[in-house]
Amino acid sequence: MARTALDDTNRMNLRIKPDAKARLMRAAALRHTDLTSFVTQSALRAADAVIAEADVTKVSERDFFRILELLDNPPKPNARLKAAAAALPKSL
Repeated sequence: MARTALDDTNRMNLRIKPDAKARLMRAAALRHTDLTSFVTQSALRAADAVIAEADVTKVSERDFFRILELLDNPPKPNARLKAAAAALPKSL
């Protein structure tokens, strides 16, 4: 899992071009909110989408049922799996 960078302040500084700032300010005004709230809410929506994409594994319906079948009826361990398990440290 990726590490989250944290600092001990509630401030975040951004450097953006004047035209980009003007667009953000216009969009914030159209939403009847301030620039900080607009940027924060937009960034949080994007962050939630990225996190959801990383946390969810999508499979086809066929693969989903295959996974369920393997969970209900796992195959017997083969020699390679037994060797891998034997090579693991006794305590993790």
